[in-house]
This record gives sequence, structure tokens and C-alpha cells, in this order.
Amino acid sequence: MSQIEVSPVNTRKERDAFIKFPWRIYRNDPAWVPPLILERKAFLDRKRHPFYQHGDAALFLAWQKKEIVGRIMASDDPNYNSLHQTSVGCFGLFECIDNREVASALFEAASNWLHARGRNEIMGPIDYSTNYVCGLLIEGFEHPPTILTSHNPPYYPPLIESCGFSKAKDWYAWWFSEFPEPAQRLRKIAMARADRHRVAIRPVNLRNIKEESRRLRTIYNQAWEKNWGFVPFTEAEFDHMAREMKPLIVPQGTLLAEIGDKPIGFIIAVPDINVALRHVNGRLTRFGFPIGLIKLLYYKTKIRTARLVALGVVEKYRRAGIAETLVLRLMEEAFKRGFTGELSMTLEDNFMVNRFIEAVGAARYKTYRIYRRPLG
Repeated sequence: MSQIEVSPVNTRKERDAFIKFPWRIYRNDPAWVPPLILERKAFLDRKRHPFYQHGDAALFLAWQKKEIVGRIMASDDPNYNSLHQTSVGCFGLFECIDNREVASALFEAASNWLHARGRNEIMGPIDYSTNYVCGLLIEGFEHPPTILTSHNPPYYPPLIESCGFSKAKDWYAWWFSEFPEPAQRLRKIAMARADRHRVAIRPVNLRNIKEESRRLRTIYNQAWEKNWGFVPFTEAEFDHMAREMKPLIVPQGTLLAEIGDKPIGFIIAVPDINVALRHVNGRLTRFGFPIGLIKLLYYKTKIRTARLVALGVVEKYRRAGIAETLVLRLMEEAFKRGFTGELSMTLEDNFMVNRFIEAVGAARYKTYRIYRRPLG
């Protein structure tokens, strides 16, 4: 075995190599969706991405015989550790050939970076925080990833476990393909419960996205605060995400529940842009011509799948039928428009939500895992 060297990413050339390395790992994987290279550059831009206003991260490349054989990101989120009274760092953006020595060297580099910052545990895959893409696919490899979800080869779970990592938590993804009769009955019951609280449900107002994003962030940070792995969105992070998601948001797919002027719940579903991204191979231009952009715009019109990205109801109104009403109303609207899609991700031990999702006809078709390992 030739010597493996792991080095930090310091230059633009190295960053570009870091971004493009997955094309080697997934070249024979028909389920993989190449990311937009421009978007990946923006995500890793320390001057532009709002995570760096409060956190820090480092990128590493693994080399063997002058060839890149793996990559990893280490990230440190003081907001998470302050909230949970922990000292945990994360690894993310992990890609690696099927070789334990390479994987071990990458994890060692990430662990050393975090240990130098006083952290005593490493957890992941988590790209910055659980507010971004996270989780390693352990079931459902044959299905393409939907927007803002991960995908990886089947050899990653045993590879990571061979490096001393153990399960921290599993997340589920569910697939909706019809609006069955039991869902119709459940919707009537849920709506009756919600009506007793005089809940009004309305589509998001895209013309006032800044104010709407403020209301959504308020609900999210209250509704999710007791969930495993939760870290609150900062105002800068939520504004950044709202701007990025605005071109994909369909008002009928983003609903706010309010009592009077008080926001108490929301649901967000967006068309699965990955359906179109599969056709552009990461680039919007070729030889100076917008060939990829033309393809993207064309295939965007063909999208008939969506992802239910987020659902939140403040704790006081959890048993008022609001979450159920939001989901069922969204499902009915989606199926009327000819859409099917995914709801993800739900925690494995969120039994109430998982039972409800099964009751309305969804099937669990993917499982994602977060791993952890103590630092030396």
C-alpha cells in the first residue's frame, strides 16, 4: 500500500478538486445526482456562507500516488455546544474510495482539527449543522436523492464503522404515491380539531419573503428546540436559505398556520429540482454557452415529484390537529396537481409522527444514520 497523505485545502485549485472529487466515486452509480458546481462553491465560501459568522470549518483531501482518493470536512458549531452543553464537532462532505486506511486517515485529520479546538467527540455526516444536509444513507441506495438530501455508496456504512464509529441516531424518509381513503377521513377529524382553536392556514406570501421568513424561523426554533440534534437557525442563516429556496417555493406548498396574527405552525414542500439537475452534470455552461441552463429550465417543467422539507408546530398546539391538517392539505393539493414525493427526515423515535405518516399511506423507503466517536 502506497503512503496516504492528508492535507488541508488552502487554495482555490484544491477547493475545486475537493468539489469535483465525487464524480470519481459516483461515475457508475445511476442513482447519483451531480450537484451544481457553482452552488458547491458558494456553500464552501467562507466570506459568503452565514455559518462562518458563528462557526468554523476546515476541508481536507487524501492523496495516494499524487491522486486524490478521499475528502472530508470538519466543522465546529459553538451554538450547538452552548445549547446542549456538549463539546462535539462534526464531519461532513465525506467521500472516499473503498479503503479503510484512506478513511481512517481522513477521520484522523478531522479529529485532530476538532481536538485542537477542545472538542471531545466527533459526529456526522453533518454538513456544518443539522440545519443542512446530514445523515449517511444506510437503506434505499437504489433511489435517487431528493433535494437537500444525501446519497452515498453501500460500502460507506461498514467503512465508517470500521473506523470506530457507532450509531447515534437514525432518520427516516417516506414516499407518498396516493391519497388513500383513510387520509380523507383523518383530514376531516384533524380539521375539526384545528377549527376549535380558530386556526387559519394560508400560503406563504412571496412578495414579503423577508417578513415571512422571520415568522417561519420563529416557529422552527420553537417547534424543534427539544428535537435530537437541534441547533437554532441564526437570522443570517435563515435569510440566506430563504433567498436560495425562493425560486423553488410554490405558495401552495408552503403553508403557515396562525391564530390571529400569531404564527404557530408551518409546512414547506418544494419541487424536487434534483430531477432536473440529473441532466446537467453540475454545469450550467459548456464552452461559454448556457447549455446546462437550457437543459435545467427544460427539465424543471417536467418535475412531478416534490419533497416535504420541514414541518413544525409550537408545543402548545401539538395535539390540536394542526400538523395533521397541514400535511393532509398539502398531500391533497399535491396529488391534484399530479405530484408524488418524499417526506423527510423524521427521527426514528418520533413515534407519533411516524405512526401518522404510515396511517396516511406513506411507505418508509430510506434510512439515514448519524454516527459518533469519542476523540482521544
